[in-house]
Amino acid sequence: MKRLLILAAIFCGSSVVGLLLAGLLVPGVGVGVQGFIVAVVVFTIAQSLLTPIVTKLATKFSPPLVGGVGLISTALALVIASSFSGGLVINGASAWVPATLVVWAVTALGCWLLPLWLLKKGVKKARQR
Repeated sequence: MKRLLILAAIFCGSSVVGLLLAGLLVPGVGVGVQGFIVAVVVFTIAQSLLTPIVTKLATKFSPPLVGGVGLISTALALVIASSFSGGLVINGASAWVPATLVVWAVTALGCWLLPLWLLKKGVKKARQR
């Protein structure tokens, strides 16, 4: 249970960073203060639920799409999160592609590197005992 909570916190944190960076770096992407927490929670839940569904569908109907599952589920999660509140606004088709790429890259790196860093830190702490 502890591990699940840590992984959820990592994914939520990487979602925060990814959405903020998209808001800062991509013209046409706005991050509102009031609805940002709602946007992060909705995005994180949508991404978590959509990834296995998109993976299963891609594997079944189009195996070459399996490599793009992260991008597809990120784009879908952004659509869902932006429809909920003023926390995330993406204007124009030219903003959707870079926003998806930025958020996907940050969440992918965060979910890959942070657990490794925490594991390394935990092993080091265990060895000191």
